Formats: sequence, C-alpha cells, structure tokens
Amino acid sequence: MANPLARAAFIAAAHTPKQLPPDGGREVTFAGRSNAGKSSALNALCNQNALARTSKTPGRTQQLVYFEVEPGKYLVDLPGYGYAKVPLDLRAHWEAFIETYFRKREALAGMIVVMDIRHPLRDYDRQMLAFANARGVSAHCLLTKADKLGRGQQMQTLAAVRKEMPETATVQVFSAESKIGVDEARGIVCGWLGF
Repeated sequence: MANPLARAAFIAAAHTPKQLPPDGGREVTFAGRSNAGKSSALNALCNQNALARTSKTPGRTQQLVYFEVEPGKYLVDLPGYGYAKVPLDLRAHWEAFIETYFRKREALAGMIVVMDIRHPLRDYDRQMLAFANARGVSAHCLLTKADKLGRGQQMQTLAAVRKEMPETATVQVFSAESKIGVDEARGIVCGWLGF
C-alpha cells in the first residue's frame, strides 16, 4: 500500500499562535528531547531524507513546524525540549505557546513522543504524556535509536517503559537508521490522520 505520509511538504513555521494554520482537520504532533531523533523519525515515516532538518546541534527546531500531508491533515514538529543553549525569555515564550497549543488546539488528533531508548521517560517526556492524558489525546512513544542496543536490552527497556505509561499511551521500539518499527509507527500516525 502507498504511504500517504510520503506526500508531506513543509508549509509553515509558527512562532506565535497567530501564525498557526486554521484550527480544523487533524494534526499529529511530534514531541521529544533535543537530539532524541525526532526529525529522523519524521523523515523515516514520510520516506523522505530531508523533510525535517536533522542536526547535531540540539534545539535546532525553534518553532512549531507544519508539514501538510493533504489539505487539513498535518504533521507538526515541536521544538525539542531540554534545550540548554536558549535564552530564558525565549524558553518561557515556547513553553507558554506550546502549553496553549495543547490546551486549545481542536485539530490535535495524536501525539508521538520521541525518546532515546537509552534515556527514556525524562521529566519533559512525562510532562508531554500528562498533557496528552489531560486532553484525552492519544499518545504513542517511539523508543528511538533502538539499533544502538541488542534485542534483549530493547525488550527489557520496552517492558520497563510500558509499566510506567499512562493508560492512554502506547509504546514501541524504533530506529530510523535500521527501519525497526517504522511500519507500525506509520500505521498509527495514518490512523490518527484518518487514512
């Protein structure tokens, strides 16, 4: 079956609520710590190498970046959290903007929380899952960079994370590099977008 996400194209980067596309249709957000592999995951799901810009510098994504899959269906790349080298006033602006987005955005259909399998469930990850839970929005966690661990360690970490998840969230192992779990994650995102 063709991959509808392969049609995704950049349409906007929003730094304030006024710059967001009209609130309707369906959106799936991608949240995660800086350098957890968020951009790589987005690119792998969309079968594109350079849709989301990957970077060795943490905190490269500094707005809500919108990719349109088709009219009214969007993938939204959030700024990476845990960004150390950002002025405090800018960090406060992002946090307020993102919190408002989560509280009020009607189009939000699901949230992908991207966590490095070697450092899962940090404070910000838990905060994102709490946001999703509070809004009744489905959340799915990708334990990225799974190729860095052996199969046994992957399964151990998966089981440990699963135990700590809110009931509304699901989790899987994932590697953009070796394509572990890409089809499963893509199926979830496509379902949330209504494909």
